[in-house]
Amino acid sequence: MLVLLVAAAAAAGLLAVRLGAVQPPSWLPLASAVQHPWADGACVTQNPTGPGKHATVFIDPGHGSPDPGTSGYTTSGQQVFEKDLTLATARLLSARLRAAGYRVVMARVKDASVASLSAADVQGGALSVAADHRDLVARVACANAAHAQVLVSIHFNGFSDPGVGGTETFYDDARPFSARNEAFATLVQQDVVAQLAAAGWQEPDRGVQPDSSDAAPTLSAAAAAYDHLLELGPAQRGYLDTPSAMPGALIEPLFLTNVREATIAASPRGQDAIAHGLELAIEQFLSS
Repeated sequence: MLVLLVAAAAAAGLLAVRLGAVQPPSWLPLASAVQHPWADGACVTQNPTGPGKHATVFIDPGHGSPDPGTSGYTTSGQQVFEKDLTLATARLLSARLRAAGYRVVMARVKDASVASLSAADVQGGALSVAADHRDLVARVACANAAHAQVLVSIHFNGFSDPGVGGTETFYDDARPFSARNEAFATLVQQDVVAQLAAAGWQEPDRGVQPDSSDAAPTLSAAAAAYDHLLELGPAQRGYLDTPSAMPGALIEPLFLTNVREATIAASPRGQDAIAHGLELAIEQFLSS
């Protein structure tokens, strides 16, 4: 489900394999790593495998152990977790973009957090409020350190009504580049919906929305007062001192709480349709 501010895990309505068949990743030598130490397998640069386009894309597979995100069941009864499906989809997107000549920076390449965490950061099997916030800020710091031209955050949705489904994309409208945010989010929404349809799945188009319109619960008064997605939103002293510096969007392609959609999201063909749509949107945006 959508990570509204710091509500990544506990909202329960807002991925788990190392990358294979790709060039060995290189670790970003970042000065900001002093303030935002990365976990093992986090903030990884992957160079292009095709002719270079001289552009960098930041991909954030939402969640990561110990934060599973939302979950659901496929038609076969298999339980699936958001953290695993976002990573699987991000891997496919990275491979596509690198073959097209883009440099990719992945927020994480395995089932783990992005920020380096300690045992004290996990309470009752879940991230503490402070650790959840730090993990999201670390993703922003990685995107900025990568000097990415565009940011895409991949999540899967959840809702109490299992009949609810569809695709939706969020952007922030309070940034100096809000028009570019909306343009990118519109491409993301259109192309992912189109690729799912081309693969045989006519999913409801839930549209493109400003992140402030989301009504997901938050974990703290500070999060509620921020009223933006932390990865996409503007600066707020003491809460997000250095926001993301590039246009971006967060997509929720399918609902894992909908059995039919969870089955699509868990399938390699469904993941590739989403990745293909994201690839097309990114290429259109960066060439415009």
